[in-house]
Amino acid sequence: MGSLYTRATDSTQSQKNINLKAESTVIRLSNYVLGEWREGNAPFRNLENPSTGEVVAETSSKGLDFKAIHTYARDVGGPTLRKMTFAERGALLKAMSRAVYAQRERLIDIATANGGNTRKDAKFDLDGATATLSYYASLAKGLGDIHTLTDGESVQLAMSARFHGSHVSSPLLGAAIHINAFNFPAWGTFEKAACAILAGVPVISKPATSTAWLAWEIVKILTDENVLPAGVFQLICGGAGDLLEHTDGQDAIAFTGSADTGAIIRNCEGHVKRSARINIEADSLNAAIIGPDVDVGSDVWFAAVRNIITEMTQKAGQKCTAIRRVMVPMGLMEQLQESLIAELEGVIVGDPTDPNVRMGPLSSGSQLKDYREGVDLLTGEATVVFGSSTEIGNSKGINKNGYFAGPVLLRCDAPEAASYVHGREVFGPVCTLMPYDDSPETCAALIRLGGGSLATSVYSSDKGFLKKLLPEIVTSNGRVLVVDKKVADTATGHGMVMPQMVHGGPGRAGGGEELGGLRGLSFYMQRTAIQGNKALMERIFGS
Repeated sequence: MGSLYTRATDSTQSQKNINLKAESTVIRLSNYVLGEWREGNAPFRNLENPSTGEVVAETSSKGLDFKAIHTYARDVGGPTLRKMTFAERGALLKAMSRAVYAQRERLIDIATANGGNTRKDAKFDLDGATATLSYYASLAKGLGDIHTLTDGESVQLAMSARFHGSHVSSPLLGAAIHINAFNFPAWGTFEKAACAILAGVPVISKPATSTAWLAWEIVKILTDENVLPAGVFQLICGGAGDLLEHTDGQDAIAFTGSADTGAIIRNCEGHVKRSARINIEADSLNAAIIGPDVDVGSDVWFAAVRNIITEMTQKAGQKCTAIRRVMVPMGLMEQLQESLIAELEGVIVGDPTDPNVRMGPLSSGSQLKDYREGVDLLTGEATVVFGSSTEIGNSKGINKNGYFAGPVLLRCDAPEAASYVHGREVFGPVCTLMPYDDSPETCAALIRLGGGSLATSVYSSDKGFLKKLLPEIVTSNGRVLVVDKKVADTATGHGMVMPQMVHGGPGRAGGGEELGGLRGLSFYMQRTAIQGNKALMERIFGS
């Protein structure tokens, strides 16, 4: 059966949104490989609308030649990108961003249909993708018409002033294989792709199958408008097959998802025997810290409350950066608990197409099951102070076949003796409050129990407290956001991943790192020490 989804070609009609409630046809997602769209063989994997449980799409990658896909990226996409200068690669990223943004409204509807996203959550994903592409396009402008990057100043290595050494970074000769999570099919896909393409390495992207429709539609836009040069970007909507078995030291594998799957990827032969590069972003119990100096009702207080609620409810709490633990001074625990409950009581859960609904469903039945099991585990160490894993208080338009979950706030009064609250990430609208004795040392010890996080936010204006706390928690985090009274009204939210800053974290968070401006390119480039005649080397590689 061919694809049953037909794109409108009339210029007026193409601007209309898909009527998702009227959409009854199950579409088939093909794979964009070897320069064309190819369907996989049966059996097909179903993709659902998590608001209704209805099947909206199906896909398969069975029967694809993954070795050929890998070779095509290396032999066709790689040479194409390496011939382009950084400025030309940047122009490609800009064209990608513009093409996607031009059809933003239609894509928002797809994010709602297959991801259960509210309009606001869908925009967060899509705008993150286009903004990151645009940011790396702007970086490329500054690099100009060169093909390699120099790292630092050259240094004299001998008595002769002519004999110098320097470090040069050049694109790998393989492929960037990206395996992405279900929660950000747009942003997760193209933040990785932006770095790889600008570095000069072709991409083979494998989105999580359960929400692959959005990524598929974006790539359809790019291919229909002839934005992508041959071999530069390939998309696999089904399983990855034996793709990783063909990798070697010229390839880079970037994965976002569970720690268990990350461990499997780390053990692939391409990495273990042939040194393919691997970057992992995995589970993370991120935290917020309320400083003892914070006044109830102050700007810093409201910033903390606002961010905690956002992280619990945005994307239904299905974010790798979401706040799972909140460290609160004992004297502020009751007030913070009351403030959060007051906000949570106003959160309407339900049909994400309804503008009054703030939080849609979890992405799948398996996610709902994991959420309920996780809350049950946490309740062995913590008390539920708001919500329930089985009942939703404030709801609107909930379909009984959907995968809806309400926000749950817990309180653990003995966090130093707990294990699940520091070791089990419940990937949903769940957060646990934990008291501490105003000591930065005690607070830092609780942070470290998480085993490594993507992000921790600290809300305090007390320089003494921060001076003791921050050095103790930075090694346990990939990013630390400090909100004091001078930046409380301007600081980005806790979960906002900025392309200028690195994203990743140590330990259980995967030990990986991506983005961070030009730092994000290093994963896809080989840094080589070049020693020789300074003038000659500068003529070849640039100064």
